[in-house]
Amino acid sequence: MDLDALVISGWSVVSPYGMGAGPFRDGLRAGRDGTSAGPYGPFERAGVVPDFDVARVLGRKGTRSMDRVTGLTVATVGRLLDAYLPRPFEDAERVGLVLGTGSGSVQSIMDFTRDALTGERPYHVDPARFPNTVMNRAAGQSAIWYGLKGPNTTVAGGALTGLLALSYTARLHRGGGCDAILCGAAEEISEQRARLEWHANGPGGGPLGEGCAMFLTERLDTARRNGRAPLAVVRAVRFGAFGAPASAGEALRRCVEDALKDAGAPDDVRLVAPAGGPFSDHESAAIGAALGGRRPPEVRGRPLIGDTSAASAAFQLAAVLAAGMDDGLALVTSIDREGTVGCALLGQPGAGT
Repeated sequence: MDLDALVISGWSVVSPYGMGAGPFRDGLRAGRDGTSAGPYGPFERAGVVPDFDVARVLGRKGTRSMDRVTGLTVATVGRLLDAYLPRPFEDAERVGLVLGTGSGSVQSIMDFTRDALTGERPYHVDPARFPNTVMNRAAGQSAIWYGLKGPNTTVAGGALTGLLALSYTARLHRGGGCDAILCGAAEEISEQRARLEWHANGPGGGPLGEGCAMFLTERLDTARRNGRAPLAVVRAVRFGAFGAPASAGEALRRCVEDALKDAGAPDDVRLVAPAGGPFSDHESAAIGAALGGRRPPEVRGRPLIGDTSAASAAFQLAAVLAAGMDDGLALVTSIDREGTVGCALLGQPGAGT
């Protein structure tokens, strides 16, 4: 195996199943419904991280004005670091963070705007809450909280966000500026987000979900030097676009075939993690066509934990690690309503911790 290969050598999640990779793996394998009754805005059910309180999980110091999506991210990053990357870091400037998000915290943005409009003066707002309105709040706060001094990037791209974050991470590694990069995506449940999703997708888009999935990525030689066995090798990440919704499947088929040209043959794909949702029929047809009619086993998280929007592709990657594979490739696919498609191929994934 190429020692420069990008590998995932650790992962952690905070999900509707609870805190950590273990509860996520167990819930997914058991097919347990992770959603609960609401109301959550116009939706009757949602996949909510149980009993998650920012101050209780992270402590009261520094969390008074921290919003939910930032708290979910900081908590997940901390669990990942505790399990795989001991502190203090040997060189904190070579540990980076790439985080995918939708718009940051929709609730924080709307609450801050409302206060500016309804207060006695537009500027009579709580300045401590302004950072929550900035999209890179969660990534920046995570870096500050744990002393990560390497590149810090926030990526947004709808349902493809997790794959875009992984692709950006691969480019950073190729640049040689990092030894380790924490990569993932986060999303929160709020009434404001629920109403935006309802108007965009209608009732067919629910139930919604929330959480954060983070992965430790590094070169294979770095992982081995630090005694970490690779859980998955990132073989390929590809993207495409489409115009009319009817052409979404064809765009995804080409995307998958392009990835397979570099990573292996259709027969090598032994596990598939599709996004599901509004384009599930197009997605299924595209996967079947790209794999020559083969139908490998699938792992689906969305029906169990809800639509996690910007974090959905990251949870699909986590689902592959939770399912485990002995050999071959795992295919992760996604289609976004804004006209983009994406896929990733992972090799030799194993069980997470």
